[in-house]
Amino acid sequence: MKFVFGFLSVLVSLWFAATSPAQTPQSYLDAAKAVAYRPGQDFTWIFDELCKQPAPPQPRAAPQAAPVTRATPPRSEWFHEPVKVFDNLYYVGSQLQSMWAVTTSEGIILHDTAYDYMVEEQVDKGLRKLGLDPAQIKYVIVSHGHGDHYLGAKHLQQTYHPRIIMSEADWNFMAKDDTPPQLKPERDMVATDGMKLTLGDTTLTLYITPGHTPGTISTLIPIKDGNQRHLASIWGGNGISARGFPNLTEAVKLYSASARRYRDIALNAGADVYLSSHTVHDKTLDKLNALRFRGPADPHPFISKDAVQRHLTLVGECADAQLAWLAK
Repeated sequence: MKFVFGFLSVLVSLWFAATSPAQTPQSYLDAAKAVAYRPGQDFTWIFDELCKQPAPPQPRAAPQAAPVTRATPPRSEWFHEPVKVFDNLYYVGSQLQSMWAVTTSEGIILHDTAYDYMVEEQVDKGLRKLGLDPAQIKYVIVSHGHGDHYLGAKHLQQTYHPRIIMSEADWNFMAKDDTPPQLKPERDMVATDGMKLTLGDTTLTLYITPGHTPGTISTLIPIKDGNQRHLASIWGGNGISARGFPNLTEAVKLYSASARRYRDIALNAGADVYLSSHTVHDKTLDKLNALRFRGPADPHPFISKDAVQRHLTLVGECADAQLAWLAK
């Protein structure tokens, strides 16, 4: 792991030396603010959370195992009805955590699993409400090793036996966190950068985009909307912390480089649908509600190539602002 981080750090340092002229934090903030908001495609939450000066590092408390028996929040605080978003894409997430089900000719690919206490209600029952069979889940992509994304995977793995996919770095990252082992999924498939995941008539492409965690996965998903074809993009995580990295500066450098690289990948591939990993990132619930009232001539609230570009520009500029602050 130390070798991997050292090698990545050298590459990132060379990339910044070659491509990044010295700028002030404010210049990056101005560039980020310019792309943060458009009506219907609102990333202001990300701007407010990510485009701020890093706090001084604090000593981390000694790790304590999370209790196996935990209080479950009231259903009213997290439950959301499932929604068909495109012909082959369904929202089965909560009010807070986004989960996306991709249907194919040979089964279902699920993106993220949220918490263990909500997975049966949101995914199992949610798919059935939509006329789909949760036993047809063949793959589960866990975008990164944070509990609010992987804790539901154990139930799915034991109940329906899909393949669980994480990056090598984040399988290791998850293994070392404070969550009791009995709540974690068994180690399974390892995602690699540029990996093609094909199920039936559908192929997703996975990219390793470190920064949010050491091995965050960002994904491109082909979408069907009647006779039209679109490409959705999920950026694996919008926050930055030093956890899992040698220090915060290395985390921010990797995040910035990942954002700029993946932005080029997504735009060159023609991505025109932004999908969130948390509903606050783009006011996903407003878009889902817009689908309820969409008229025959109205545009689809999730389709916007501009939104994909602006979001990835935003997170890159915010990361560079943080780097400029850290360099002072």
